[in-house]
Parts: sequence; C-alpha cells; structure tokens
Amino acid sequence: MNYELYLESGPRKRTTMVHVLDLLGCNVHDKTTELALAATTGAIRLFLHFLARHGEGASPAQDITTTIKEHVMEGSWLGYGDPTPGFSRDFEPLPAPFLEQGVRRLGWMKDEIVQTLGQLPHEELFFEPEHGRTLAAILDHLAESQMVYVRYLIGPPEGASHALRRMRTGEGDLLEVFSQLFDLHLDRLGSLDEEERQATVPHGQVTWTAYRALRRSLEHAWEHLCEIEKRLEGS
Repeated sequence: MNYELYLESGPRKRTTMVHVLDLLGCNVHDKTTELALAATTGAIRLFLHFLARHGEGASPAQDITTTIKEHVMEGSWLGYGDPTPGFSRDFEPLPAPFLEQGVRRLGWMKDEIVQTLGQLPHEELFFEPEHGRTLAAILDHLAESQMVYVRYLIGPPEGASHALRRMRTGEGDLLEVFSQLFDLHLDRLGSLDEEERQATVPHGQVTWTAYRALRRSLEHAWEHLCEIEKRLEGS
C-alpha cells in the first residue's frame, strides 16, 4: 500500500509534521523533516493496529511505501498541525460517509483515552511530572481544542461552555465530564449537513472547512492518545 504524505515545516526543514491523509488522523511530529519521515512507516503501522482493534479491517502487516504529495513551507506556526495555507484536500467537499468514518474513529480515540486513564488512581491524573504537564491538563487542553475546531467552522456546540467550565473547576468526575464534553463535539461534528460540509469559513489568516475541522480533530486526539500511552509506558 502506498500512502501519500502531506508535510509542513519551515523552509529549513526543521520542526516538521507529516500528515497521512489516506489514514485521516495519522500524523508524525519531529525536530526535522528527515526524522519525521524516518518515523512515518512505524506511525502508519501503529495507526493501522488502532483501526484493526476496532474492526475497521486494516492490515498492519501490509507492505508500506510512501510518496510525498505536498510540502507546505510558507505561513506561520509550521510543523505543529495546522499550517496557515492548509493542504489541497482541506478544501474539498467532505462526503457524508467520510465524515461518518472520521467521527467513528474519533469516538474510538476518546474511548481509549477514557478507558486507559480510568484504570489509574484519581490522584495520578493530577501528578506533576518533572517534565511536561499533568494528565488532567492534557485532558483539559484536548477537550478545549476539540471545541475550537467546531467553533471555527460552525460555532460552539450547545452546552460546551458549561461542560468546559465544569471540567476546569473540578465539578464532577474528571473523566466523566471530559467524556461528556467530547461527546458534544462528536454529536455536532457528526450532524454537519451538506451545506456545512461544503462551506469555507475565513477565520483570521486561516480558512476553515469541514474536512479541515475533522482532520485536526482526529490528528489532535491521536497525538494525545499516543502521548498518554507513552507517558504511562514510561512510568
């Protein structure tokens, strides 16, 4: 299987993110383009294992080749997931079946995060490591980011602000509130109508589309699922 790669980095090819849009959600981030590309095949296999766990019929053992399709090197904040110009596929209409598939994957990511962290003692979610942030802070950041991707496109989901406030003030069980907040995002994203799935919405220097919102939602959730699993493996 050959996978087309969409890269973003500065012109000196330092901090780089590789996006595997044939496996929407799969991405690799590293200090240079060379390092990111070297890690791409392993990242693809990891994502295929994730899909296989959830019955999507992926084959992690398949032969993998890659081709660089686009490399964005202009714009601000390059290498971190959302290059200002976007990629060509960001501006294609989002078919309903593709949206349904993406929302399913996003739900699986949320479920794995909740199940993984639900096995830990509650106080461990707030343990401050020597480097990096607490697991609770990762959840807060992820929940807010998911809301942002929908808000840029169509406005905030109903009830999202209240749920986010509950999460930040410690009102209720952290994982339950996170799950409820994430579900609000999933429900609103999954209910996009045909007009919303084809819309282009300027927001500052960035033009948002349904594809772009879905792409970033999946990529960001996947990044933090991997971050959480790596953190727990290391401990």
